[in-house]
Amino acid sequence: MKFNENLETAMEHLHKRGAFLTVKSGDKSNTMTISWGSVGFMWKKPVFMALVRPSRYTYDLIENSDSFTVSIPYDDNMKKALTICGTKSGRDIDKCAEANIEFISSKEVSSPVVDNCNMYYECKILYKQAMDPALILDDSVEECYKGDNYHTLYYGEIVACYEK
Repeated sequence: MKFNENLETAMEHLHKRGAFLTVKSGDKSNTMTISWGSVGFMWKKPVFMALVRPSRYTYDLIENSDSFTVSIPYDDNMKKALTICGTKSGRDIDKCAEANIEFISSKEVSSPVVDNCNMYYECKILYKQAMDPALILDDSVEECYKGDNYHTLYYGEIVACYEK
């Protein structure tokens, strides 16, 4: 399917309910809940831009990976799993067991997807950029951090996009 098919629905669910950002590095995989991200077209490629703070376990993995996936559920069946994956660290718990989720192989990249979601984006990392707080021009953006780490932005070419 084209990366922009049903994009409005996917972005609405990402923002309002959350999605799973999943990364595999070596033999370790981890997922975390995200509600920020964007899809666009850059460098003649469809791109998903995901944000990860350096304090997150997923950051340790994505820094040593060439890919990530985004799995977006459209209903409330994954609400508890999204809460667990957004509040607990993969450093401390087995998220798959605790959240009752299962990773399944993706079609094009090494990072897996989360089973039983509705929309999937598989992304090959093209570029990353740590945020520079000196370049923030709007105070309302700064309010999102309040002493927490700034994100690193990961731009991933969408190499596969599909619905369940």
